[in-house]
Amino acid sequence: MMSLVWGSSSPPPPPPEAAVSTMAKKCGGSRGLLSSSSRGVVSNSSGAVASSTTGFPSFLPKEVEKIKDPYARTLAQRMERLPVQIGSSESFIMSSCVKPQKQSEINPVVLLHCFDSSCLEWRCAYPLLEEAGLEAWAVDVLGWGFSDLERRPPCSAASKRHHLYQFWKSYIRRPMILVGPSLGASVAIDFAVHHPIAVEKLVLINASVYAEGTGDLAKLPKFLAYAGVSLLKSIPLRLYANLLAFNGISLSTTFDWTNVGRLHCLLPWWKDATVSFMSSGGYNVISQIKQVDSQHINGYGISAKQNSVSPDGQ
Repeated sequence: MMSLVWGSSSPPPPPPEAAVSTMAKKCGGSRGLLSSSSRGVVSNSSGAVASSTTGFPSFLPKEVEKIKDPYARTLAQRMERLPVQIGSSESFIMSSCVKPQKQSEINPVVLLHCFDSSCLEWRCAYPLLEEAGLEAWAVDVLGWGFSDLERRPPCSAASKRHHLYQFWKSYIRRPMILVGPSLGASVAIDFAVHHPIAVEKLVLINASVYAEGTGDLAKLPKFLAYAGVSLLKSIPLRLYANLLAFNGISLSTTFDWTNVGRLHCLLPWWKDATVSFMSSGGYNVISQIKQVDSQHINGYGISAKQNSVSPDGQ
C-alpha cells in the first residue's frame, strides 16, 4: 500500500530552467507542477453544470469551495463531464476532464495523472501549456478523479484502457502526445501498446513502470482491502506524503494541497472503485515496455512511433 501512495505524490524530474522560473512565479514554487446541498446551477458554454454562486461544477464535492490554491480553483471551475460509451449504445459514463479552449493545428497533448489522483494534479502546468499555444486535455483515469461511477463499472487496467480509448475516439480523434507521471506512465504505455494509432508520442515523468501490479494486495479479503483504502484516504497519511514531496512550503499550504489531492476521495464510489483496481491486480507493463517503438529517448520521456488516424477515428 505504501508504494502506491508514494507513487502518486512524488514530484517529477525538473523541467527546463525557463519553465521552472515561470512555474515558480505562477505557483509559488518550482516544485508545484504535480501535487499530489441545494445550490443554484447554471450551464456554461460547454454544457457543463456549474454552481451559480461559486462557479464550480455541481458534481464536485462541496469541499472544493474551501480550497485556497487559486490554480486548483481555476482548473476545478473548468472541469466538466462528457459522456463516454463503454458498452452497449445506451451504456455511458459521464467522464470528468478539462477540455482545451481551442483546437491547435498540431496534435493535442493529453495529460493523465498519478495513482489515485485527478486532473487537478496539472493545475500549475495546464495554463502554461495553453499559454504556449498547445491544445491540452487533462483527463481523469477511470476509477479516480470525478467521473460519475454510480453504476460501479470494473476499474481494472483493461477497463481503464478501454475507457480512455473510447474517450479518445469520441472527442480527440487525432494522434496525441500522451503524458503519464508515476503510475500514469504505466497507463500511458499500456494504452500505447494496445492502441498505437492513437498515440504520436509518450512523455513519461518519474515513471513507475517496473512494479508487478498490486501484488499480494490483490488477494486481500474484502474487509481488509476496504480498511486499507480507508487509510489511503486519511488526512494524516496524505499530509505526510505532501510533507515528503515538497520543500519550502508553509503548513497551511501543505494542508491545502492535501485537500486538493484527496478531493476525489470524497465521492461515494471512490472506495469501491479503488478496491476494484487493487483486486484486479493493477498494472504490470514490464513486458510491454519493449513493445514501445522508442526512436528517441531523453531525460523526459519516450517518443513513440508517429501514426496517422482515419477521419472516423478507427
